[in-house]
Amino acid sequence: MRIRILSLLLLSVLSVMGQEKYPLNTFRAPLDIPIILAGTFGELRSNHFHSGIDIKTQQRQGLPVYAIGDGTVTRIKIGLWGYGKVIYIAHPNGYTSVYGHLQKFSPEIEAFIKKIQYEKKSYEVEVFPDYGDIKVSKDQVIAYSGNTGGSSGPHLHFEIRSSISEKPTNPLLYGLEVRDATNPVLLNLFAYPLSEDAQVNRSTKKIQIKFNKQKDGSYLAENVYAAGTIGFGINTYDRQDLAANKNGVYSIQQVVNGKVYSDFNFESFSFGETRYINTLIDYDHFGKYNERIQRCFIAPGNRLEIYKQVYNEGKISVREGLNYNVEILIKDLNNNLTKLVIPVEGKREQPLVIEEEIKTDYFIIAKQPNNYDLGAAKVYFPANTFYENFYMDLQKGEDTVVIHNNRIPAHKNFTITFDVSKYAPQERKKLFIARLDKKKKANYMNTFKRGTSFTTRTRSLGTYTLAQDTIPPKIRPKNFKEKQWLNNYRYLSLVISDDLSGIDTYSATLNGAWILMEYEPKTKTLTYNFDDKILNQTQCELKVVVTDNVGNSNTFTSSFFRK
Repeated sequence: MRIRILSLLLLSVLSVMGQEKYPLNTFRAPLDIPIILAGTFGELRSNHFHSGIDIKTQQRQGLPVYAIGDGTVTRIKIGLWGYGKVIYIAHPNGYTSVYGHLQKFSPEIEAFIKKIQYEKKSYEVEVFPDYGDIKVSKDQVIAYSGNTGGSSGPHLHFEIRSSISEKPTNPLLYGLEVRDATNPVLLNLFAYPLSEDAQVNRSTKKIQIKFNKQKDGSYLAENVYAAGTIGFGINTYDRQDLAANKNGVYSIQQVVNGKVYSDFNFESFSFGETRYINTLIDYDHFGKYNERIQRCFIAPGNRLEIYKQVYNEGKISVREGLNYNVEILIKDLNNNLTKLVIPVEGKREQPLVIEEEIKTDYFIIAKQPNNYDLGAAKVYFPANTFYENFYMDLQKGEDTVVIHNNRIPAHKNFTITFDVSKYAPQERKKLFIARLDKKKKANYMNTFKRGTSFTTRTRSLGTYTLAQDTIPPKIRPKNFKEKQWLNNYRYLSLVISDDLSGIDTYSATLNGAWILMEYEPKTKTLTYNFDDKILNQTQCELKVVVTDNVGNSNTFTSSFFRK
């Protein structure tokens, strides 16, 4: 069936060959309100680029969400995180639209997915309807906006992808109107000595460069005195007219003496390359200051395909006695421009600030696998876990090990294995591997247990330890009491929480029959909608069982009345 679907989609794409690159005036907006963005396409996020636009919903939930064109539903997913409730619609012209963080689907789609949830006895489901089984038409209400999944506030996450390659493209290229006459904002400029003999302003370390706004609105940096191979990086964001959000910019171009050295934009990208964002930004700076500096040069390991033009990897070879005029042009999709001019003079002097390489006993060769014994645990890094070679800080311990810090990005998962042979079998059941945050709080890691070996896979460096959780989750009613009449209630809800390892599973029955309860981790709330069948009994017996990640379980029972 999947082969048939792909064939039909391919025919759709071939049938529209020869039309404009991105069809304008073909799709409608997914909401009937002014399009104001909380997030832009390609915006810099943790370990990935934002693959759509986030449309503000006026701080409300429940706004009608419309199909942007005729099509068929090809995927529906409900998850606790990520896009939450999301629906995918394939259109005849070769594109797929995606609508995420939904509150609920339209009645027909809601009934379809709820039937599957009851069959699987699971709130979290993912289904791929047969092509053509659920057809929708342009302007049809397909869902209602919400705040489900990893959303930090009510909004609609909206994407347009190629139905064949699944590459997302910038939805604003299809004619969606967003008021924007505001230039991008430039916050910081940094210069990087890149070669062994390089220096900038008598420093062999990265250095911040000051700049001032000119009468014409452009920016002029202070004179830069440099020698050797150098590069520049900027901290910047974009603003729309009707929003205060600090969104991502569309393009950054670097021009040296009239020649384009680097030029990239966020027209499109592939999901397979998105984690290489960690080579675009200065990850060490991000780890220290939580600020994303975008490099205008190609760093080691960078395999991004967002670049339209690159010369000498965007690096500037500065020779003594020569002058260089560097321009950095920052644009949004409406061609609002912020221009930064950097005058560079080739001049070598005795450095006053020297970059000192911190060496340890552990040198990581990125292209090779690396395996280390840290006493309490062993750590294995597959080849190409990291983007470049570096000295790693590894510290041994009895129950806790230090695996460098959060200022180095890992591209692949690596493995940490703890030896728990010193613990009794009963103790092991309550143990798990945890990563300690800055406040030394233990955060549960998926722990695979085989005899006396506990293993986790992760892409986060830091401090790892063995933690123990012996306390079961807590369950309490939120909007009802024991023996209460609930005739006028639309729903009942409970609050569930766990003090350490976190919630793993929950299940609920009403009068002995399984019922669908929606779990919202952000509010720790379980909710049952009375629109579902409750066996037509006046006295109802509710039973909820919640289990944490190490098997501690708690059971809540209550009875209520309803006609």
